[in-house]
Amino acid sequence: MMVATLLVFIMHLGFATLEAGLTRAKNTVNILFKNTIIPAMGLLTYAFIGFNLMYPGADFAGSVFGFSGFGLSLPEGWDSSNYNAGYTYFTDFIFQAMFAATAATIVSGAVAERIKLGPFIFFSLIYVGICYPIVGMWKWGGGFLNTMETPFYDFAGSTIVHSVGGWAALVGAFLLGPRLGKYTPTGMKAIPGHNLPMATIGVFLLWFGWFGFNGGSVLTADPGTVSKVFVTTAIAGAAGAFGALVSSYFKFKTYDITMVLNGILAGLVSITAGADKMGVGEAALIGLIGGTFVVFAVVLFDKIKIDDPVGAISVHLVCGIWGTLAVGLFGDLAGMPQIIAQLKGIAIVGAFCFVTSWLIFFTLKRTIGIRVDEKEEREGLDINEHSMQAYPDFASKD
Repeated sequence: MMVATLLVFIMHLGFATLEAGLTRAKNTVNILFKNTIIPAMGLLTYAFIGFNLMYPGADFAGSVFGFSGFGLSLPEGWDSSNYNAGYTYFTDFIFQAMFAATAATIVSGAVAERIKLGPFIFFSLIYVGICYPIVGMWKWGGGFLNTMETPFYDFAGSTIVHSVGGWAALVGAFLLGPRLGKYTPTGMKAIPGHNLPMATIGVFLLWFGWFGFNGGSVLTADPGTVSKVFVTTAIAGAAGAFGALVSSYFKFKTYDITMVLNGILAGLVSITAGADKMGVGEAALIGLIGGTFVVFAVVLFDKIKIDDPVGAISVHLVCGIWGTLAVGLFGDLAGMPQIIAQLKGIAIVGAFCFVTSWLIFFTLKRTIGIRVDEKEEREGLDINEHSMQAYPDFASKD
């Protein structure tokens, strides 16, 4: 689990490079700054409040809310046998802490290139520190989703991590509005990213980290289970790439690397809910469908003028929902009772995350504002928010 923790930690570098690569050069420092401060804030808030919100203890089994106090408490005698036979209290905390900041990182990409830094940081503090742990408690902390007659199942977080971030990304992108010049009276104008090699590195770092994300969620070093999860994770990511390749070529008549990159992530998000319950063929099918969904989701969001520079909503929300539902359709738990349980979990988490993220973003919008002004957006957030540029000799204002 400690090795898995390191792999998940590397995923934050993957998010940073992917988002920076898929946006314009004049906003690179801003993207890197957000993806640097988010894991720092996530670790601190999770240590002081989040962990005890998410895992409040047996007294709160089956409940909606529980809290066991501020800060990390020490297990009796610092002896792992007093906590869990397979891992220590501190191993458990640091592994879970690596997950915590991911939800806000997902939001970062969807609202890129036009959100004010201060309000975004404030939103991230509330969302990572309070909203995400509450949702996590409902399943992983023994809450009511885990004690239903047929328990909701989410192995490593297609809903509890990815769609939690995806719902907030959808709300943020909608309330912000599209980037200047994205949608014109004559149609949509593509705004290409400035560094596709960086974006490609980011996706491979995320794929690499996903072996810790899913593999560590086994919560044991059992070689049979861990190796199976590694295989289903790898197969789903590969199938997602293929699904995006075929569907994007069918749609656009070209080989679009950005669609294939998001297809890999779509396959990985899709398998995350049931990676331990699927066979190889089922993992391939789930990933293939996820990779196909992400292409048409990107097109759909552009049609309804929700501007998502990196495709985060399509990847994490759409495929998070699909992967969660797939647990009831395929694998060891397949059946109508599980489908109903999965739909309940999707709906409950979706409603909570949509409403809470709307309240936070809308309040910020009506008070201090969440969008930079037109001049700052045209010049770039780097020079206006940070007084520096990532490429001072090459940066363009386009």
